[in-house]
Amino acid sequence: MNIKPLADRVVVEPIEQEEVTAGGIILPETAKEKPQQGKIIATGPGRTDDQGKRVEMEVKVGDRVLYAKYSGTEIKLDGKKLLILRESDILAVLA
Repeated sequence: MNIKPLADRVVVEPIEQEEVTAGGIILPETAKEKPQQGKIIATGPGRTDDQGKRVEMEVKVGDRVLYAKYSGTEIKLDGKKLLILRESDILAVLA
């Protein structure tokens, strides 16, 4: 993939939720909630602080993360839905 985020931004591939509920009901696309989990596929070099020093990213490629529901910018690249968001929009790294 030829995308390189800048500063403290990351590219996340959202992980879609199940299409069938525990009771066996199939959910249509309009009834699904926006995903809040994803896998990081690219990271920027990190932000710069007030003194001009580079602050390293706390997340890395391959991390599975939980992010704010309506954060970031959705893009479509190579037929995949991706999300570009700031590192500060990431709430947690999932183990």
